Amino acid sequence: MAAGRTDGMSKALSGRALSLGLIVATVVTTTLTIWLALGLYKHREANQHRQDILAAARQSALNFTSLDYRHYDRDSANVLAGATGDFKKQFAAQTDELTQLVAQNKSVSEGQVLEAGIVRSDENSARVLVVADSKVTNTAVPKGEARTYRLQLDLVHRDGRWLTSDVEFVG
Repeated sequence: MAAGRTDGMSKALSGRALSLGLIVATVVTTTLTIWLALGLYKHREANQHRQDILAAARQSALNFTSLDYRHYDRDSANVLAGATGDFKKQFAAQTDELTQLVAQNKSVSEGQVLEAGIVRSDENSARVLVVADSKVTNTAVPKGEARTYRLQLDLVHRDGRWLTSDVEFVG
């Protein structure tokens, strides 16, 4: 009888060990799945953050390099809509003068963003370098000439949007 009892206890312990092993494996697998899912979410969130910054910088550079004397009011309004701070104040202050200059010279600039890269960014600010080409025609160059711009744009995140706070021509 003692041998039968030992076999029964052995089977019970073996069953409990198997159950405990399955519980541990389930907890470890669940924990690992949650950890990987959170990592993937953070990666996607960071990628979306970068894409939002780049999209705003590209649009701002495109607006800045695409101006037409026939509808300069609309074009300058596009620049101002994506601007903030000192850059917005400076551009707005020069709009009347630029409107006259662009109209006198019948200037048309058709911009195209070639490349954009983030130099640095955090939750509320970013610096982006943009390379843009434009074909510029005016009374002095009626057949047009190509121009390449290297711009450094500083952006800030305000009210759910990335806005350009400074533009500098570089290199």
